[in-house]
Amino acid sequence: VQFDESGGGLVQPGGSLRLTCVASGFTLSINAMGWYRQAPGKERELVASISIGGRTTYAEAVKGRFTISRDNPESTVYLEMNNLKPEDTAVYYCNALREGIGPTYNDDWGQGTQVTVSL
Repeated sequence: VQFDESGGGLVQPGGSLRLTCVASGFTLSINAMGWYRQAPGKERELVASISIGGRTTYAEAVKGRFTISRDNPESTVYLEMNNLKPEDTAVYYCNALREGIGPTYNDDWGQGTQVTVSL
């Protein structure tokens, strides 16, 4: 199982980024998927999830600003981030998700992609 995250970078407050996660080693179409982030000194947290059927959920801190989507044939999950704030600064990861339980592949995290929101 592998996750290859990309699309991060340095952006000013109010800016936008689109993160991409290409997954391999399992069948993405039969898994819920999630985007997580980990800020310095903090635990990794789930920020957005998408079910097999396309139902999305968001952490309160990003609701209305982030949008998760999936492309099953391409085994890819996206995270569109708008109106970014300094508190969104973190390394962002994706993983399959067991809803109500947690990450499916907790031993197989990718390298993540760094998002830095600063003037």
